[in-house]
Amino acid sequence: MGSKGTSGAGGGEGSGRGIGRRGLLIGAAATAVGAAALARDDLKRAWWRLPGVEKPRKPGEVDYARARWVGASEANWRRADRPDDYAIDRVVLHVTQGGYASAVRVFQDPAHGAAAHYVVRKDGRVTQMVRELDVAFHAGNRSYNERSVGIEHEGFVDRPQDFTPQMYGASARLTAAVCGRYGIPVDREHIIGHSQVPGADHTDPGGHWDWDRYLKLVRAAGSR
Repeated sequence: MGSKGTSGAGGGEGSGRGIGRRGLLIGAAATAVGAAALARDDLKRAWWRLPGVEKPRKPGEVDYARARWVGASEANWRRADRPDDYAIDRVVLHVTQGGYASAVRVFQDPAHGAAAHYVVRKDGRVTQMVRELDVAFHAGNRSYNERSVGIEHEGFVDRPQDFTPQMYGASARLTAAVCGRYGIPVDREHIIGHSQVPGADHTDPGGHWDWDRYLKLVRAAGSR
């Protein structure tokens, strides 16, 4: 989630000249080719849907032992079989810009159109809402959604007091477990904020998030 930043530029109309018929035809053809390529890519990755191939799933099962399960609406994520069909090489950190209960509620709302894999409360409670197997709609970028695990943190980007020691510790242990499971390096290239996702218009986790402290905690948790 997080707060949206300003893009700095409006939706201008360029030179003001209209698009000709040839341009429209070329654009339509390019769109059709792109859609066909995406369809082929999705088809290649759909082998796991064959009977007997898909990994077993149990209702309420969590990927992280310290988490509790509260399922997000199925409209806010896409069924997959990661990392077999999409390699996981990123963790994306978010801030909810609100309370824990409101974040859980909107992720359960099919009209919201987004959800993260995990939500971390100020007191350190970890709630899993989407299986790591599946693609959560959290980053606003299809490729990054497919390759990452998204972790929301209760609070507001402009309130450093919301980022409690309990939250830092619980989130770091969760991220260490995710990194260990998928062989993700513990560094700022692979553990990123929502604001670093290409095309993102969000600012979270914001300037008050202590990245040095967080990465030290992740490394310490991973070495135990």
